[in-house]
Amino acid sequence: MTFGERLKELRGKKTQEEVATGIGISRPRYSHFENNRNEPDLDLIQKIADYYEVTTDYLLGRSEDTRLTKEQDDIANEMAKKLEILITQLEDIDQSKALEQLEMFVYYQKAKKNTPE
Repeated sequence: MTFGERLKELRGKKTQEEVATGIGISRPRYSHFENNRNEPDLDLIQKIADYYEVTTDYLLGRSEDTRLTKEQDDIANEMAKKLEILITQLEDIDQSKALEQLEMFVYYQKAKKNTPE
């Protein structure tokens, strides 16, 4: 399931306008997320997760569990804040490169875990 599909599922009978207002963005911007045309930044992912009361891992498709323990949630929030601080210190073009590198690192680590020795 894509990020946008998860958003549509979580929204249920609410309108896009209701959700967008609840997280502090415009309806067209939220619509772009649901239609997988754009991806939110880390801060907005956290706001969306908080709004729907699910984990960021669930939103991003890394978990089917919608809830974290309080300790896991605190650790995840702290890590996201640190990453955001580091990323925002870079120029825009370097921010994209840094995120691409991080995604590649995560992909590599997952592949390494799933490879028998």
